[in-house]
Amino acid sequence: MEKERRTARGYAGDVTPQEAYAVLAAEQDAVLVDVRTTAEWAYVGLPDLTGVGKDVVRVEWVRFPDSAPNERFLDEVREAGVEPGTPVYFLCRSGVRSVGAARAATAAGLGPAYNVLDGFEGPHDEHGHRGLAGWKHEGLPWRQG
Repeated sequence: MEKERRTARGYAGDVTPQEAYAVLAAEQDAVLVDVRTTAEWAYVGLPDLTGVGKDVVRVEWVRFPDSAPNERFLDEVREAGVEPGTPVYFLCRSGVRSVGAARAATAAGLGPAYNVLDGFEGPHDEHGHRGLAGWKHEGLPWRQG
């Protein structure tokens, strides 16, 4: 049944930021890959995993400043130590780019790969603002770039 869901979705599943943090804390081999851009890491902030003895892996899904696809994305994820069997949690700004990253990793045989719902800042609200959902909103550890 889980394999059918993974095949239909293209990756292992969606998890909340709290679920991702709990697994990252509990499972030594689990990895968080932040797929946002260098500008987002520097100016918006990063999840902070030092409390669980880990670093966030940073691999851009699209390159800053031109938003061109990162042709080396999978190579860079592998170079960071993610391999088949490594639980990998992908995070972006709002949970959109991370779906593409989870699908690409799964197709390449990496993972199980998960998407962190609502990302770091969450989707826009009716006023075009972010910050009402996601990693930061949930009070999980983070730091400024």
